[in-house]
Amino acid sequence: MVAQLLTPAYLPFAIAFVVMIGIGLIEAIGLGVGHLDLEAEIGADADGGVLDWLGLGDDLPILIWLTSLLGCFTLAGTAIQQVATSFYGAPLPWRPASGAAFVVGALLNTLAANGLARIMPGFETTVISTDDLLRCRGTMLEGTARRGSPARAKVVDRYGQAHFIMVEPHDDGDVISPGETALLVRREGKLFFALPDGNTLLQSI
Repeated sequence: MVAQLLTPAYLPFAIAFVVMIGIGLIEAIGLGVGHLDLEAEIGADADGGVLDWLGLGDDLPILIWLTSLLGCFTLAGTAIQQVATSFYGAPLPWRPASGAAFVVGALLNTLAANGLARIMPGFETTVISTDDLLRCRGTMLEGTARRGSPARAKVVDRYGQAHFIMVEPHDDGDVISPGETALLVRREGKLFFALPDGNTLLQSI
């Protein structure tokens, strides 16, 4: 079956399956990029119509919707090729098979997305602004942070989502070593500045 999925007739569905798994892995382990802003509620302001029909009008995160669509496309395409093989002795060419699978997959995904939205009635988006990381504590992962020499740190937001950022000490004389924690107090662009927990200003915090 695996060898069959790598044939040209099945290749679009194999690619969709790999992308679906990749999205799941990115969300599960972060891959050092933290929370993806793609997980926004793109249906939050929809009044109905096409977005509702597609399953995007129920405050469903776009990554969940996209993963569901890829899964439905893969299942529909594989089923279409299996049926074609049973009737004609060979699968359809990948172009017409992909077109038919997209239509069937979109219909299936509408049902799947609406079902997911119903079982997630209390869902709230976990998308946060970059500035929301200020006043959070980060843990230095690698390298020693000095003024002019930032190092990588991990910050967990109020939703439990990990973010990976570059950090410099706020004060010229401070040094933040790997494993130490520090309070993020300001940022400039993508660079954050922090006070290490050993700083005397934080003794009472």
